[in-house]
Amino acid sequence: FCRFSAILSGEKTRRETPVHKGDSCMKSVVLLCDGMADTPCPELGGRTPMEAARKPAMDALAAVSEIGLVRTVPDGMAPGSDVANLTMMGYDTRACYTGRSPLEAANIGIDLADDDVAFRCNLVTLSDDPVFADKTILDYCAGDIHTREADELVRAVQEAFGGGDFDFYTGTAYRHCMVWHGGQTELGAVTPPHDITGRVIGGYLPRHPDAAPLLDMMERSYALLSDHPINRARVAKGLPAANAIWLWGQGKRPRLQNFRERFGLEGAMISAVDLLKGIGRLAGMEVCDVPGATGYIDTNFYGKAVAAAKELKDGQDFVYIHIEAPDECGHRGEVETKVRSIEMIDQFVLKPLLNELEDYDDYRILVLPDHPTPLYTRTHSGDPVPFLLYQKTHPCLGVPEFSEEQARKTGVFVAQGHTLIERLILR
Repeated sequence: FCRFSAILSGEKTRRETPVHKGDSCMKSVVLLCDGMADTPCPELGGRTPMEAARKPAMDALAAVSEIGLVRTVPDGMAPGSDVANLTMMGYDTRACYTGRSPLEAANIGIDLADDDVAFRCNLVTLSDDPVFADKTILDYCAGDIHTREADELVRAVQEAFGGGDFDFYTGTAYRHCMVWHGGQTELGAVTPPHDITGRVIGGYLPRHPDAAPLLDMMERSYALLSDHPINRARVAKGLPAANAIWLWGQGKRPRLQNFRERFGLEGAMISAVDLLKGIGRLAGMEVCDVPGATGYIDTNFYGKAVAAAKELKDGQDFVYIHIEAPDECGHRGEVETKVRSIEMIDQFVLKPLLNELEDYDDYRILVLPDHPTPLYTRTHSGDPVPFLLYQKTHPCLGVPEFSEEQARKTGVFVAQGHTLIERLILR
């Protein structure tokens, strides 16, 4: 980053490391900071987390980048990370989107048949009210349960409910998958649990007649999991019990155009979560596993930068780096932690990555959230998000800091979000 700072100040520099093979080729990077955008917070003196965070690398880029707003969620579509990230990968979701869980299933290794319907299966923490519909969702992620413990619980669910029309598969942490063979997709509203944390679940349970078997398994799972040894041990340690399953995000097998066939580039996906890894696999990209990547603020931030640099050095033209932490902090209403997650992205991902990129003759980098996850609502919104787009050989006059308000002031607006990637890799 010292070399990058020197370039911004106009100082002459020399390479301290050998030029990477392929330096003459353009390298392109997306740094996707999930849920980073927000609204002004009273706890931050009326600033957003992006404005409050100390992020010298992002702000230095913003001074010499194209800055604006982009609509990542088309009108009429739910503002989820599935839709928004497909959009930022250059896919028109109005034409290709079939649901969230099938994308995750692709990374878990589930080969969906044409009549299979995949569902996200969260492990959640419910209150102990005696009537199921009167229970409250206390935690949509069961204390961000570790995959090792979650696997035993999912296996218990599979033993109790699977093997016929339904099968359950372990994913990562609290995020798992259920497949309904020959199932239905038109089930009315099936609410994501992170949208209703702290609320009584009765008004959000699936009530469509065809969803009766789903509701039955969700209700029965509470008795099954509450007394499981894993949860008895968690409660003894003061941890939330993963005492129920919550089914949502249904869809059938998607078909995405191969990324290389569409753009003529070799690409890699770096993420901790099955959703993004699944998108990468369906797009024919190299999918990287980063040790210690968790999807929360305890993730291996620096490991993602190292993985991205290695992929570019090994011949990839394009790398998509997804960081989940700001979104998780938003869902939990953790103001200080969300600010810190942005600072850690800046310090441990963007800063070292820029240092590596300076060894190439030219590169472009696009930094942005996929959607806002406002702390005061604890869920996603479909509002446009700020973006910065920098090219080494074509810096331009930007703004003093990378934030929602500074992006709005530029007047630059990309209404069709799936076209933004073309500015990164085709211009």
